[in-house]
Amino acid sequence: MENIKSIEHVQNIPDPDSVANESSVGNEAVEACCSCKKTIRSEEEKKKLINRLNRIEGQIRGIRGMLERDAYCNDILIQSAAVNAAINSFNKELLSSHIHSCVVRDIRDGKDEVVDELVATMQKLMK
Repeated sequence: MENIKSIEHVQNIPDPDSVANESSVGNEAVEACCSCKKTIRSEEEKKKLINRLNRIEGQIRGIRGMLERDAYCNDILIQSAAVNAAINSFNKELLSSHIHSCVVRDIRDGKDEVVDELVATMQKLMK
């Protein structure tokens, strides 16, 4: 895929231990705990992924509302399963994009360690 243009390395990442002690968790905390690699995506790909996440966020809010209204357990479980399916679908799409762009590029560049990274990621996704 041509969507990914480059990988940049970020320096001066805050210490994850100091971030974990903060009372609020924002984007900075998430970025500090993740790899220092970045993937530049096309605006279309970003928009598609963000739309999926927004739908999932809405589903989560719906489940919270069901709990607040004392909805029947089985109905909540069905909605929870739908959220899991939506997250799995999001992960499949992102994984496919990652393999077709980042992994292929790194292998072509002789960075075979990306295969180990991919295997570890897939093991985490399959738990």
